[in-house]
Amino acid sequence: MPYLKPNQSTSPRLTLIATSLGLVLVTLDVTVVNVALERIQASLSTNVTGLQWIINAYTLVFASLLLTAGAVGDRFGAKRIFVIGFALFTIASLACGMAGTISTLIAGRIVQGVGAALCVPASLALLSASFPEAGSRARAVSIWAGVGGLALAAGPVVGGIMVDRFGWPSIFFLNLPLGLLGIWLTLSYAPSGSKTPNRGLDLAGQVLAILALGGLTLGFVEAGALGWTHPLVLSGFTCFLVAGALFLLAEARGADPMLPLSLFRSSVVSASCGVGLITNFAYYGLMFVLSLFFQATKGYSPLMTGLAFLPMTALVTIANLISGRLTARFGPRLPMVMGQALAACGYLTLAGIDSRTSYSVIVGPLLAAGIGVALTVPAMTTAVLASADRQRTGITSGALNAARQIGGVIGVGVFGSLVAGGPEKLLAGMQVALVLAGLALGIGAIISFVSIKVGLITKSTSLPVEMITKGEIN
Repeated sequence: MPYLKPNQSTSPRLTLIATSLGLVLVTLDVTVVNVALERIQASLSTNVTGLQWIINAYTLVFASLLLTAGAVGDRFGAKRIFVIGFALFTIASLACGMAGTISTLIAGRIVQGVGAALCVPASLALLSASFPEAGSRARAVSIWAGVGGLALAAGPVVGGIMVDRFGWPSIFFLNLPLGLLGIWLTLSYAPSGSKTPNRGLDLAGQVLAILALGGLTLGFVEAGALGWTHPLVLSGFTCFLVAGALFLLAEARGADPMLPLSLFRSSVVSASCGVGLITNFAYYGLMFVLSLFFQATKGYSPLMTGLAFLPMTALVTIANLISGRLTARFGPRLPMVMGQALAACGYLTLAGIDSRTSYSVIVGPLLAAGIGVALTVPAMTTAVLASADRQRTGITSGALNAARQIGGVIGVGVFGSLVAGGPEKLLAGMQVALVLAGLALGIGAIISFVSIKVGLITKSTSLPVEMITKGEIN
């Protein structure tokens, strides 16, 4: 993504505030919704399948558009695309808060996902433009990423307070004043920037990616209610296979593919994307089913549910910093293997809980799961950037982020399908899901040990290490 040239009327600090607001809202809407699920279910008379779509509609669109959104920002200008994305996200938040049916809420979440996908790559481009000097840019991006990490940690608690005090629509209405402020700051103080009108857009690949991911999500989400052999479920998986094969063909033959398949000739990139998918599969799935468990089985309020997650999320920033230091000293393999092994132990231990288990017993495995994933993600990102060609760090990191978001979609789909069918299936399904997640993380640890070189260290890239050491989990 080309650097933009700031003009004299710009304010780098206010641009940093605007882009950080965008990341905060995008990140919050990953986690705040989980603690509102039971209230939404009661208010809109939906089932677990509907709740899965509320989560996955957002994440699915975000994941499938993320790579193309960067190219759109290059072509039409990062400032314009950031404002459009922020405006879409804000308007969609209003629609979500006013939704009277599950279909309207899901539609609003889809538009939120479009806005989020446009915002994130453009925000980094605006920061690069506002802070052209490498040192100041590193500090700015560190603040940007650190704020995102704090939003991730605070999300469940903020959501719990809002839902308890003002009802579930308030978690969406909260975005309105912050969104309007961010848009105004961007229009007033962000650099206008340059454009690359001849930047290619892989429209065929984009459509096929949406069809493939949509089919996969449809299959997993609907399987819990309809059964794995239902025609709609089988159609979803068939769509995934056909569209996925056509997507690979289009990317292999396309002149300007959204996802160059040559990236995956690197075993480090392939392994890191696989590990990224696994970690988000486990993390998103855990957040979804534990939110239901805490409220439907344990009888916690939304606020108590948010506080129950706090030990898992509050130590994210500290664990990120530890991971960064371990990576700098030993390379990314050690924190990746250690983190996934620790998280796997946490998930497998959680698989033994039931309705009578006290929270004091649950908190230890929750800490292990959260710290383990937080150790893994920065090291994984470092490994990808260290192995990528300098000219392709943007698309390579984009591929990793897309893989992680896809993992989240699959995690909510699989975990949700196992707990669907009423309260009596929630506990048994959750236990199976947690065992699957623990085993998947164990496989990820093995992949990391085999594929990541011991001496792999970071190169000088356009994204600073300070950003990596404070990278968010979402």
